[in-house]
Amino acid sequence: MKKVLIANRGEIALRIMRCCRDMGIGTVAVYSTADRDLKHVRLADEAVCIGPPASTDSYLNIPALISAAEITDADAIHPGYGFLSENADFAERVESSGFIFVGPGSDVIRLMGDKVSAINEMRAAGVPCVPGSDGPLGEDPVVNLQIANRIGYPIIIKAAGGGGGRGMRVVRGDQDLIDSIVLTKTEAAAAFDNDVVYMEKFLETPRHVEFQVLADNHGNAIHLAERDCSMQRRHQKVVEEAPAPGITEEQRNFVGARCVDACKRLGYRGAGTFEFLYENGEFYFIEMNTRVQVEHPVTEMITGVDIVREQLRVAAGDPLSYRQENIKINGHAFECRINAEDPDTFMPSPGLIEQFHPPGGLGVRVDSHIYNGYRVPPYYDSMIGKLIVHGNTRESAVARMRGALSEAFIVGIKTNIPLLADIMDDANFARGGTDIHYLEKKLGIS
Repeated sequence: MKKVLIANRGEIALRIMRCCRDMGIGTVAVYSTADRDLKHVRLADEAVCIGPPASTDSYLNIPALISAAEITDADAIHPGYGFLSENADFAERVESSGFIFVGPGSDVIRLMGDKVSAINEMRAAGVPCVPGSDGPLGEDPVVNLQIANRIGYPIIIKAAGGGGGRGMRVVRGDQDLIDSIVLTKTEAAAAFDNDVVYMEKFLETPRHVEFQVLADNHGNAIHLAERDCSMQRRHQKVVEEAPAPGITEEQRNFVGARCVDACKRLGYRGAGTFEFLYENGEFYFIEMNTRVQVEHPVTEMITGVDIVREQLRVAAGDPLSYRQENIKINGHAFECRINAEDPDTFMPSPGLIEQFHPPGGLGVRVDSHIYNGYRVPPYYDSMIGKLIVHGNTRESAVARMRGALSEAFIVGIKTNIPLLADIMDDANFARGGTDIHYLEKKLGIS
């Protein structure tokens, strides 16, 4: 692998570019007309404009991305996260055009992108799953009522092609079930072009715990322990940490081994994440992300494994650099997502960054593409950076994050740094183990 086209923008594009540079791999940046001043565009070996600001005309434009790879003689395309990273058609097009897709095969992406087929695969691999309908719901209301009563209320109706908190509806009794199924199917068809829905037990106060995995083309797979991503607003993660508070080594080894077995069963390649709900000491699989995660740095901080580097090595055909026995957990890490948004109303706050001074010191890492004079565009996700800290203990890591947030200095736009600082000062968060609803209750969001 001599040259990689980075089919993304912002901090993850810069993260991938830095890794390629360390490995002696050439880089091609692609950018919309709104992103010509992005840091990685300036630093990449080559840069190609792929369209106007709208994502549909640039970062989601498959022909433009393939053409950019062709004219620059790239060997591979790294999709990052978001945009086309979990689009099976894109992965298939990349491979059929003669390029390496830095990720799993298109067939695996397609299989795991459908929540029903993903759950069936996980059950077959022995991964613990939420009690549910074990397949798509049919049209017979009597059968659907029987399924709901077998599972036990409350239940949740989910779109098979959904994600990001969309295509879900909680039902607490027979009287609302049939109408809820019809409404969810209608919404799913409009949002995902797929009206298949299924049913699961609704867990009232779960945590969100996920396992990072790596696998190669040589039959090797490992897990890098778990992360807790329960601090969420509107199903969007705000703070992540690793390892997850209260998870025993026995639990970690058991669930991690099941995830590894599933990777081998799937013929999985690259980095991936198994996401679980965790309640009353039990894990319940909900979905698999077939890409690098926004929160991958906390896992890197506690294991010392460069996840993006392993993605690139595996995509080039090399075996994993590690075996399971090499993976040791060292200390604790947190990541705070810094967004260009009003900390009270959560409205986006694009505009000119007049001054930016990142925090520093031992155990502090800043993954961000912003700089003094950079203008945050209004067209994309509001995240402008990630602040990651590591400490020997969870308590020391919380203290380090408090200090780092107090140093973070951004003038010209509003950010969510005050909210992040408030979370770090929260007594319940400090104790660890808050559930996925905690932040919204704290903020008074219904």
